[in-house]
Amino acid sequence: MAADFHEVRFPLDVALRGSGGPSRMTEIVTLASGREHRNSRWADSRRRYDAGLGIRTLDALHAVLAFFEERRGRLYGFRYRDRVDHLSGPPSRAIAAGDQPLGTGDGATRVFQLAKTYGDGPLPYRRTIAKPVAESVRVAVSGVALAPAAFTCDATTGRVTLGTAPPAGAPVTAGFAFDVPVRFDSDDLSIDLAAFSAGEIPKVPLIEIVV
Repeated sequence: MAADFHEVRFPLDVALRGSGGPSRMTEIVTLASGREHRNSRWADSRRRYDAGLGIRTLDALHAVLAFFEERRGRLYGFRYRDRVDHLSGPPSRAIAAGDQPLGTGDGATRVFQLAKTYGDGPLPYRRTIAKPVAESVRVAVSGVALAPAAFTCDATTGRVTLGTAPPAGAPVTAGFAFDVPVRFDSDDLSIDLAAFSAGEIPKVPLIEIVV
């Protein structure tokens, strides 16, 4: 376990009702002609969430408070389940070993990084998956699913190691479930029980981190 990351998941019942998604940073300069020059400052998107929407009871509030205290606020990262995007394929489809391309065999390489590709147009985005759910990972070589004993997956890094190097030109694919590595985006957890009883939802901001 990395010194600044805890391999534990944020309370799942709260996370599944949270809100949020990916954000990017784009610089836009508008010229006198009206044309724009646009430049992406980040190579990768960064996800932000508000888990407060999932807190509906005092017990849930207490669980989040305990989780916050154990993480020491923003100090330690942890796993978060994004209900919309936590599978290698669409949420309605079962995980399949052919869901995502990992690479192509060269007869020597045995280690492949899990990744998820978004889009199939002119500029697809490939996202590194570092926090898979280990028991969910399925791997295939040239379209043939491997037996679980034929590979291992490091759930803390997302690296898959095959027992035998795939032959040159053989496509390597995988299917998996995964979590997002995040941390709290505030060192303050403000709780107003009067407002909570009146239906006001506390804010619990989370932000994706690189691990």
